[in-house]
Amino acid sequence: MRKILFLWLISWHSWAQQPALSLDGAILLAREKSISATQAHTQKATNYWQYKTFLADYKPQLSLGGTLPSFTRSFIQVQQPDGAIAFQSVSNNNSTLTLSLSQSIAKTGGVIYVQNQLQRFDDFQNKLTLYNGVPLAFGLNQPLFRFNLMKWDKLIEPLKYAESEQQLIENMEKISLATAEYYFDLLLAQVNLQIAHKNLENNEVLLKIAEQRLSLGKISENDLLQIKLSVLNAQKDLASAKQQAEVARLKLKTFIGYRDEASFDLLIPAQIRLFEVDEKKALSEALGNRSDAIAFRRRMLEAERDMEKAKKENGLNANLNLALGLSNRGDTPLDVYKKPQDRQFVEIQFTLPIMDWGRSKARVETAKANLQYAQQSVEQDKLTFQQEIYTQVTLFEMLQKQVNLTKETDDIATNRYQIAQDRFILSDLSITDLGIALQEKDRAKRDYIQALRDYWQAYFKLRLYTLYDFELNQKLLIK
Repeated sequence: MRKILFLWLISWHSWAQQPALSLDGAILLAREKSISATQAHTQKATNYWQYKTFLADYKPQLSLGGTLPSFTRSFIQVQQPDGAIAFQSVSNNNSTLTLSLSQSIAKTGGVIYVQNQLQRFDDFQNKLTLYNGVPLAFGLNQPLFRFNLMKWDKLIEPLKYAESEQQLIENMEKISLATAEYYFDLLLAQVNLQIAHKNLENNEVLLKIAEQRLSLGKISENDLLQIKLSVLNAQKDLASAKQQAEVARLKLKTFIGYRDEASFDLLIPAQIRLFEVDEKKALSEALGNRSDAIAFRRRMLEAERDMEKAKKENGLNANLNLALGLSNRGDTPLDVYKKPQDRQFVEIQFTLPIMDWGRSKARVETAKANLQYAQQSVEQDKLTFQQEIYTQVTLFEMLQKQVNLTKETDDIATNRYQIAQDRFILSDLSITDLGIALQEKDRAKRDYIQALRDYWQAYFKLRLYTLYDFELNQKLLIK
């Protein structure tokens, strides 16, 4: 009988020898090769260029614009001295070119510019060419009493960019957390498969022993049938475990970007990382590192911006256009630049609501309510944010102890089952007691894997919630 058990151990050991993948290896692969990692880096690049676009909007802009050509051949109506209308044939070209250098003013919301303009008019019927131009002009386009979006963008856009920088680190930690979930899904399925293999082979050995004992009259036929039923159940469990393991393996491979067709087994990450986490430090790091903490400030600024917009766009709205410079005309382009004359242009456009049936007040009250809601929402989110940190720290400390307890339980259950098996072989234990020992062994093994799963999920959630590595005492960065 001992020879049969020895051969079973050898066969099971050989079956278990496959390429192995560790939790750290799976996470490293996912952070480098997974689609989620690629998307995270793509999103970071998008945010980076959006921020560069914002910065460029506040730098001097040099542009060349115009209409070239602008050809017309048609008949136009011309009113005669006696009031009659005559239709006159025209054939001309009226082209313009304008070179402008402009600069936005964030504090006032206006734009100053320097301009050079040249216009050419060709009358093809009369064979006449004239030039008109502005050799130099300084201008200002300044909104008056209006909402200044540029001022608020200068405050909000840098916060958005800072959020995006932290979101990349968070996305990487989310990948680590998701990888751990898929990893332990497969690990549990793999352990169940190993248990199913072992239980089937073990029950087959016990069936052979029981058949020999029945022939010697040492057990009843009912006990033999119970062992045969155990064999059939073990076969069904094995088939189910194989299917679940393949599904879990495919999910893990797909998520982490594992391209090798070869199968692999997962290593049980038995060595947990023991370290203390101070609640106050965890909260401090979370408030300093998380994108959510930056978002709290951004959301309040956006609500205040909308409030100011509602107020200023409901009163007097005016716009000042001012231009000073030189202008001239001539028969050649150079004539435009010879002794140019002064050129001035001043214009103020305005709108003033007189009767809007309460629309302005409604807009202001709506913005005021939204501001109050934003304040309440941010305050609630801050409380939830803090509670998550404290809960996660407490949970992590508890799970560190839980892993050691379940590991000890697993070792005891395994040894107890081995003793029960030896006693059954020596006819010193009933089949019922052996079945109970088997169930306790399997449950203890699954509980241990589940405890490891809970621990590692808590470990990566703690990193995600604080963006801090308490094991190395340093902030998390993307290298």
